[in-house]
Amino acid sequence: MSFGDNKPGCGESAKLIAEADINAFSNGTNHSSNNNNSRIIMPSGAISQQPRLSSPTLVKSMFNSPGLSLALQTNIGLRRSREEEDEHESRSGGSENMDGVSGDDFDAADNPPRKKRYHRHTPQQIQELESMFKECPHPDEKQRLELSKRLCLETRQVKFWFQNRRTQMKTQLERHDNSLLRQANDKLRAENMSIREALRNPMCSNCGEPAIINEISLEEQHLRIENARLKDELDRVCTLAGKFLGRPITSLPNSSLDIGFVGLNHNTLPSTLPLEQDFGISMERSMVTNSSNGNGFDRSMERSMFLELALSAMDELVKMAQTNEPLWIRSDESGREILNHEEYTRTVSTSCIGLKPNGFVSEASRESGVVIINSLALVETLMDSNRWSEMFPCVIARASTSEVISNGINGTRNGALQLMQAELQVLSPLVPVREVNFLRFCKQHAEGVWAVVDVSIDTFREASSGGAPTFHNCRRLPSGCVVQDMPNGYSKVTWVEHAEYEENDVHELYKPLLSLGMGFGAQRWVATLQRQCECLAILMSSALPTREQSAISAGGRRSMLKLAQRMTNNFCAGVCASTIHKWNKLNTGNMGENIRVMTRKSVNDPGEPSGVVLSAATSIWLPVSPQRVFNFLRNEELRSEWDILSNGGPMQEMAHIAKGHDHGNSVSLLRASAINSNQSSMLILQETCTDASGSLVVYAPVDIPAMHVVMNGGDSAYVALLPSGFAVLPDGRIDGSDSHGGASQQRGTGSLLTVAFQILVNSLPTAKLTVESVETVNNLISCTVQKIKAALQCES
Repeated sequence: MSFGDNKPGCGESAKLIAEADINAFSNGTNHSSNNNNSRIIMPSGAISQQPRLSSPTLVKSMFNSPGLSLALQTNIGLRRSREEEDEHESRSGGSENMDGVSGDDFDAADNPPRKKRYHRHTPQQIQELESMFKECPHPDEKQRLELSKRLCLETRQVKFWFQNRRTQMKTQLERHDNSLLRQANDKLRAENMSIREALRNPMCSNCGEPAIINEISLEEQHLRIENARLKDELDRVCTLAGKFLGRPITSLPNSSLDIGFVGLNHNTLPSTLPLEQDFGISMERSMVTNSSNGNGFDRSMERSMFLELALSAMDELVKMAQTNEPLWIRSDESGREILNHEEYTRTVSTSCIGLKPNGFVSEASRESGVVIINSLALVETLMDSNRWSEMFPCVIARASTSEVISNGINGTRNGALQLMQAELQVLSPLVPVREVNFLRFCKQHAEGVWAVVDVSIDTFREASSGGAPTFHNCRRLPSGCVVQDMPNGYSKVTWVEHAEYEENDVHELYKPLLSLGMGFGAQRWVATLQRQCECLAILMSSALPTREQSAISAGGRRSMLKLAQRMTNNFCAGVCASTIHKWNKLNTGNMGENIRVMTRKSVNDPGEPSGVVLSAATSIWLPVSPQRVFNFLRNEELRSEWDILSNGGPMQEMAHIAKGHDHGNSVSLLRASAINSNQSSMLILQETCTDASGSLVVYAPVDIPAMHVVMNGGDSAYVALLPSGFAVLPDGRIDGSDSHGGASQQRGTGSLLTVAFQILVNSLPTAKLTVESVETVNNLISCTVQKIKAALQCES
C-alpha cells in the first residue's frame, strides 16, 4: 500500500506522530481535552481487522509503513479539525463568543492548548435581547438584522442567542415538570407497594387473623368501586376526545387502569402519542388531579360539560364562517351580509345555550379581512385577556380570565379552554355596557389554520347547578374568528359575531346601528384589528413615515404612545361607566335629556390629579357624514370654532407620531396660542383613530415639564391628565329618516356624535359636589355641541 513517494522528511515526521499517538493510546492517555472516548480512525481498507495493541514492540512494528503513518496523520488531523469546528459552533451562539484557536495548540501532547478568550455580551446587550425575547421568542430575519445593528452584534450571534435562550427556557420547564412527575411517581410507587404487600398477606380487619382467600375485604371492595368509577371516567374522556377529533376512539394505552396510569406518570407512557390520545390523557390528568378534594368529581363533571359545550360551539362557528348562501344572504337595502334565521334554525337543530329569553333580540354579522399578523401571534393575543383588551381598546372596557381549564396540547394553544369575563362597549352613554361570562376555546384545524370561539355559560352553569336561570343584558352565542396564514406574515381573518341582547335598554338613536351589527358586530372587530396591527407594524419598523417628524427619539415615541393609550382608555371608561373606575351617577333635574353626569374620587393615582372628578357625556345625531365630522374635529386650524382651550386662535402641532397609513391615525402634541405675553402657552396631547367602523378624537391638557420628560423617553405613568373628546359613528339608518320623525336624509349622510368631558371640580377628595359645578359642566357640554352644529351648518 502506497500513498505516493516516500520522502525521508515527510515520512519520518509522520512516523513519529503515529508512534506518539499509539503510545499515548496504549498508555490510556488522550490527546483531546474535549473527548475522553476518542479513537484512532483509519481509512477503509487500510487494515482488514483491528489488531489488539498488546505490547509497544508489536505496535511499532505494525505502524512502520510510511503510507499507513501518513493515513493516520491525515485522519487524526481531520478529526481534530472537526472537533474544533464543533466546539466553535457550540460556543458561538450564547451570551459569550470565543476567539478562534490555532491548530498548533494540538501539535504535541505535552504542549497544553492555550487559554481561550471569550467575548461577553454587555449588560445592555443582554437586557435588550431579553426584552426582545419576552415580546417575540421567534424573531424573523428582518428583526434579527435590526437587532444586530442596534446592539453592534453579528446576525449569527443574535440568531444563536435566541436559539440557546429558547433551549434554556424549554430545559427549565422540562426540569420542573420532571421533578413534579418524579415526586408523584415515587408517591404512587410507595402506595402501590403497600397495596401489593397488603394483598399478599390479607388480614381480617375485625379479628386480626389471616383472611380467607375467597373472602373480599372492605378495602378491596372500595378499590373495586373506585376502579369502576375511573373506568367510566376514562370512557367519557375517550368520547369527548372523539368529538374533538371527529372520529371515535375505542381505547387508550394502559386502559386497564393500573396504578401507574391513574397517576398519569409520563415516564410510563409512550413518547409518540397520537393527538387524540394526548388530548384525552391531558383532560384525564386535570380531572384526576382535581378529584383530590371533596368536590373533585363534581368539578370534573362540570369541566367535561364545558368541553362538550366548547366543541359544539366550535362546530357551529366553523360552519357559520365557511357556509355562504343560503345561511348568509346579502341584503338589498343595506348591502351587508345578514343571517338567514330560518336556515340557521334548520342547520343548527338546537342552540347550545338554550332558547332565547323573552325580550331579547338577535344580531348576527360576518366580516373577512387581511391583517398584518400571523396566526400563531393572533391566537396568543386572543388567549391572553390583557393582550386581547389592549388589541381592542375601544371595544373592550375590561377583560379577565376566571379559570384556565386546559392550556392546550403539546405546549401549543391547540385545545386550550378557559373561562373569561368581559365588558363590551359602544362609546356612548345611551348604550349600556354588555357584561358577558363565556368560554373561550382554541383549536387548530390544519397547518396554519386556527379557530377561536366564545360562547356564554351563564344559563349553562346555572342549569347544571339546578338553579333558576338568570340573564344578563347580553348572551354571546358561538362567536369568534377563523385565522388562516398567508405569505409574508399576513393572515386572512373571518370573524363571526352572534349575540342576543335586551333591546329595551338601548336608546332609539342607536337601535338601527345595533340591529345591523355595526355596534358590536364583526365589522368593528375586524376593522379595529386591522388598524391596531398596522400600528404595531409601523412602530416595529425602523423606517419612519415620510410625514412624521423625526425629532422625537425612539424612547420618546414609545413613552408618548403609552401615555396616549392610557388617555384613550380613561376616556372610554368615563363615557361608558365601566367598572374600571367606581363612578356614581347623578340624578339632577336641570341636566339635558340625554346628558349623563357621573362623579368619582381620585386618590393616590399618579396618572390623575387628586380630587373630585366630574364626567359628563351625551350623544346626538347630526345630518353630516361621519368622515366630515371627524375631519373637522381633528383639524387644529379649525379648533378655535369649538374648543375653549384654544384661546380663540389656531393651534400649532409641535410633534406628530403616525400610527397608520391613514393620516387620521396619529398622536399629536398641540400648543395653544397665548392670549398675552404674561400667559404661558398650553400643551395638549391628542390621539385620533379612524377605521371603517368609526372614529375617535381624544385630547387632554398636559404639563409642559412633564411632556419634556416623556419626549426624552421618561416614564409617562406620572403624567397627570383628565381626557375629553369625541366618538363618531355612522347612524346605521337605511331609509335615512330621523328617529324623531324628522326630514328624510340620504343613506350614509348621518352620524352619531358622542361628546364627553372629564373635569376636576375640587382638589380635595373629601369635598362635596356643588350644584354650581354640575351646572358648569352642563353649560360646557351644551355650548360645545351648539358650536359644532353651527360650524357644520346643522339645524338645531
